[in-house]
Amino acid sequence: MNVKNDTMVTYFIIEGFSDFPESHLLIFILVLLIYLITLGGNKIILLLVCLDSHLHTPMYFFLSNLSVLDIASSTVTLHKILAIFVTGDNVVSFNACMTQLYVFTWFCGNELVLLAAMSYDRYVAICIPLHYSAVMNNRLCAGLAIFCWSFSFLHPLPEIVTVIRFSCYTSNIIDHFFCDLMPLISITCSDTSVLKVLIFTNGALLAAFIPFLLTFISYVFIISTILRIKSSTGRSKAFYTCSSHLTIVILLYFTLFCQYFTPSGTFKSKKLFSLLNTAVVPMLNPFIYSLKNKDVKSALLRTLKHFMSVI
Repeated sequence: MNVKNDTMVTYFIIEGFSDFPESHLLIFILVLLIYLITLGGNKIILLLVCLDSHLHTPMYFFLSNLSVLDIASSTVTLHKILAIFVTGDNVVSFNACMTQLYVFTWFCGNELVLLAAMSYDRYVAICIPLHYSAVMNNRLCAGLAIFCWSFSFLHPLPEIVTVIRFSCYTSNIIDHFFCDLMPLISITCSDTSVLKVLIFTNGALLAAFIPFLLTFISYVFIISTILRIKSSTGRSKAFYTCSSHLTIVILLYFTLFCQYFTPSGTFKSKKLFSLLNTAVVPMLNPFIYSLKNKDVKSALLRTLKHFMSVI
C-alpha cells in the first residue's frame, strides 16, 4: 500500500519472514523453541537466585535483572511474529507499533547499561577483592539497578517522539519481524535529519558507546590484574569469575554491530542478525552462566534435592 504524502498511516503490515516462504514452518518451530527455552532458562535462574542464599550476592543480583530483561525483551520482539505464523494476521496498529519500538529500544539500552554495571562488579571482585563487600554493598547494587532501568526508560524518548510525528510514508509495509527503527526510517518520506542526529548522539554514543567504553575500561584493568597474578591456578580462577559475563558482552555487541553498524545491505540479512540479537542471545545467557558457573550448578542441585525431599 502506498500512502499519500500528508497522510498519517493508522496501521503497518509486518512482512516477517515472507522472503523465506519455503521455510515458514521450520522458522516457526525454531522461533517457538528458542522462545520457550528462553523463558524456561531465565525463569530457572530467577528461581535459583531467589531460593538459594548462596546466590544472594551482587553478581547474581545483576544476573537476575538480566534474566528479567531477557524474558521481557524476547517476549516484546517475538510475540507478534509467532502470532503471525499461527493466525496469519500481520497487521499492527500505529500505536502498537510505536509502543513495541519504544519498549524494544528501552530493553536494548537497558541490557547494555546493565552489562556495564556487571563489568564494574567484576572489576571490584578481581582488582580490589579485599574491599568487595564494602564497595558492592546492597545500597550501591540497588542504585545501579535503578539507574539502569530508569536511564534506559528515558533515553529513547527523543527518537520515539520524533518518529511519532512523521506524517509521510511511502509504504506501510515494514520489512522486518517487529517494529524496529531502521525499517521505519526506510519507508518514511518525512525529513529524517533530526532523527539521524538523535540516533547518533543519543543512541549510538550515549546508550551504546559509553556503556561499551565503561565495559572495555573495566576489562582492561581486569585483564591487567589477571596477568600480574603469578600462579597459573590463580590466573585461571580469576578469569573464570568473569568469563561468563565477558562471553555475553562479546555476543551482544557482535550481534548489535552486525545489525546496526555494518554497511547497508538487504533487510533480509539484517533480519537474521536481529533474530540472533533478540532471540538467540537471551536464550544463551542462562546457559552461559549455568554451564560455566559452579555456583549456579551447585544451587540447582541443592534446589532439586530440596524439592525431592519434600515430595
